[in-house]
Amino acid sequence: MAVWSASSVAIDLEPVGTAEGEQFAGATDLGDFGDGSFGVWTITEGVSTDVEADEVSVILAGRGSVEDLDTGAVVQLTAGTVLRLAAGVRTRWTITEPIRKVYVVR
Repeated sequence: MAVWSASSVAIDLEPVGTAEGEQFAGATDLGDFGDGSFGVWTITEGVSTDVEADEVSVILAGRGSVEDLDTGAVVQLTAGTVLRLAAGVRTRWTITEPIRKVYVVR
């Protein structure tokens, strides 16, 4: 058995290359899970784009939204939101309060 405190796992931040201005993000991979891995990810305030991996995540803290750039669908992100992202989906992340999430990705 392994246990972590997702709210206090240390995460090194790096500039987000697709940000509109200054934004930082980082992740700490905690291990393997089936064909994938799991960990904790964080991102600071700002706007950036991404192409997603196959992922399920739970927002622990923060506020913002994620938009599917192909369909226009927007999901509001707050603590407790469970988010399912499909591989290849192009997204725009608009973060108004730093987000921290636990993720499982394959």
